[in-house]
Amino acid sequence: MSASTQIATLDQAREMGLRPDEFDKITEILGRTPNFTEMCVYSVMWSEHCSYKNSIKWLKTLPKDGPHMLVKAGEENAGLVDIGDGMGCAFKIESHNHPSAIEPYQGAATGVGGINRDIFTMGARPVAQLNSLRFGKLDNPRTKWLMAGVVKGIGDYGNAFGIPTVGGEVYFDESYQSNCLVNAMSVGLIDTKKIISAKAKGPGNPVFIVGSATGKDGIKGASFASKDITAESAKDLPSVQVGDPFQEKLLLEATMELAETDAIVGMQDMGAAGITCSTSEMSAGGGVGMDIHLDKVPTRQAGMQPFEILLSESQERMLIVVRKGEEAVVNRIFEKWDLHAVHIGDVTEGNTLRYFMNGELVSEIPAKSLVLGGGAPVYEREYTEPAYYAEAKKFSIESIAEPKDLVVVARQLMANHNIASKKWIYEQYDSMVGTANMSTNKPSDAAVVNIKNSNKALVLSVDCNGRYVQADPEVGTMIAVCEAARNIVCSGGEPSAITNCLNFGNPYNPEVYWQFVGAIKGMGAACKRFETPVTGGNVSFYNQTVNADGSAAPVFPTPTIGMLGVMKDKSLQTTLDFKYKGDLIYLLGVPRNDINSSEYLYSFHGVKNSPAPFFDLEEEFNVQQCIKSLIRNNYISSAHDVSDGGLFVTLCEMALPNSLGFDIVTDSEIRRDAFLFGESQSRIAVTVVEDYEDEFLDFVGESGVQVMLLGHVTKGRVTIDEENFGFIEDYRALYENSIAEAMP
Repeated sequence: MSASTQIATLDQAREMGLRPDEFDKITEILGRTPNFTEMCVYSVMWSEHCSYKNSIKWLKTLPKDGPHMLVKAGEENAGLVDIGDGMGCAFKIESHNHPSAIEPYQGAATGVGGINRDIFTMGARPVAQLNSLRFGKLDNPRTKWLMAGVVKGIGDYGNAFGIPTVGGEVYFDESYQSNCLVNAMSVGLIDTKKIISAKAKGPGNPVFIVGSATGKDGIKGASFASKDITAESAKDLPSVQVGDPFQEKLLLEATMELAETDAIVGMQDMGAAGITCSTSEMSAGGGVGMDIHLDKVPTRQAGMQPFEILLSESQERMLIVVRKGEEAVVNRIFEKWDLHAVHIGDVTEGNTLRYFMNGELVSEIPAKSLVLGGGAPVYEREYTEPAYYAEAKKFSIESIAEPKDLVVVARQLMANHNIASKKWIYEQYDSMVGTANMSTNKPSDAAVVNIKNSNKALVLSVDCNGRYVQADPEVGTMIAVCEAARNIVCSGGEPSAITNCLNFGNPYNPEVYWQFVGAIKGMGAACKRFETPVTGGNVSFYNQTVNADGSAAPVFPTPTIGMLGVMKDKSLQTTLDFKYKGDLIYLLGVPRNDINSSEYLYSFHGVKNSPAPFFDLEEEFNVQQCIKSLIRNNYISSAHDVSDGGLFVTLCEMALPNSLGFDIVTDSEIRRDAFLFGESQSRIAVTVVEDYEDEFLDFVGESGVQVMLLGHVTKGRVTIDEENFGFIEDYRALYENSIAEAMP
């Protein structure tokens, strides 16, 4: 008996992250005690990262049906939406948090590579990338190191791969100090007649591994992602994969060429858990089994053990089920692109996965027992409302004295790292490669991506304010969905569907799980109202740091929403910038005496615990319907939603592109600080050419949406209630240089 087939022990199972009852369940499934290799397989496939065992119960409550769905959540590598004219859009967002917290450059780079493979394994060509990043305070040296590495990793991989990074978001807060969040999103276009399945079918069909050789990088990466970050986590560095964007580019082109043939039955990326995951999920999805010969897998190191080959997460690899008789087609294409394409096994009748090494059977497992909906465990965790939630409800704006000098507040907010320009970051990304990006020189709330040979465009957004979700998970997540939709609508698009990346602490903590449940409820409610089904994504638990004394510090709950919208006519593209001096500035939506969870309250006054900002789902829906109609009828010349930093920041961001200013008045019934810096939701600032004012007001009046004339666009001065707030160029210096000055 080899070491690979020695009987596993309960202690080994515990070391691999499995619980005693899970060890017993595995023994029951197999009808015997698993051997060491089988225990390794179950440890990764039943990890939180792969099995979703603590989240699937609630994920199933999310809406998955919509008017444009081609592929529903969980059916394939990514969600797929029909955008008309025979075209589909595949898109997905995933996390690479733990690897990035340990080795930020490779952690972020391989996150970009992995999410792109999820797209092109479906036969879709990636056309755009976005990302959502969270770090600790930028005055901390570790934060600077993490951010520099993450940004360089994303930029180097994405730029070399040749796909533009068209949008994203970055937030800084103490809660992310040790455990940064790196969420990567990829979007691709596909001919709907050429969708490639991720299911294995046809007993006798050969199974190929294609792409890079398999090494020891990334072994047990899925297990690493399913536990807390501690002072010892650096020892898990071998769990971080190493990426090669040039190899991925070759793999993309080979895949696109292969997609034009009839040789493919199914294909899947080798991401988390490597060969183990791709063989088990493809087999279970197609109701078949596989015989896999691990000694045939091209490896980088001699003498790799079966478990190392099975669990390696080496990048730029895929598993392909080939139509029998078409092997020469696959070999020819991959030889042309100088990539491995090796026949390592075959599809079999039944549901059994059998792994061999030099002729020895080292593992025999029912494929369905490894995956969601099969034998993988499903847990219903307890959850408890945390004490801070009730405490936050006690907050009153009356407890905060209004500052006498609001110019000081305005200047501080424009330099605040959560509000200031992220130019230092996005200038490291190539936003124009492939000429897909329509919004680089036309600033808008969402990214607008060209669809060649079509009058349509894609409109893309990623959004989440973790502070809002911390304050109220249900309301905060509804806001995340609605702000993503609002950004798309303000840019001239119509929201279609979402993908999500759910970043939370330890699910065994009842208060963390309460946050998770609330977030799912909020997401479901908002997605149903906007008819934006959830196409997939991922859950990332264990985003917390365990201190030396055993205490845990979870990150803010951060359910990042990636939303896809469609612009039905490129002439509808709407930008956020003021166009001309004298244009009228209007506010759609209701201003409120509300500073809850605002950047102003949090950073200027130091109040860390308050309710979420005011939000009403129906009010939000009506405002967005109004904006869509205003854009279609050409009644407005710019639109920008009110979000972080409040109305003042919104107007400055509208003024900066063309070096214009604004002269406005506030509402005398609302505190000036709340009017200018509060973040109550469902508000959009628009500009109107004076000649169209009557038509604009008539239309908004019929819609029932509240509208307020704020003032007009000026040549460069900022005036509020006849008080001189300075010149827009003064704010530009604060806004554009703040982050660059903080970085080494």
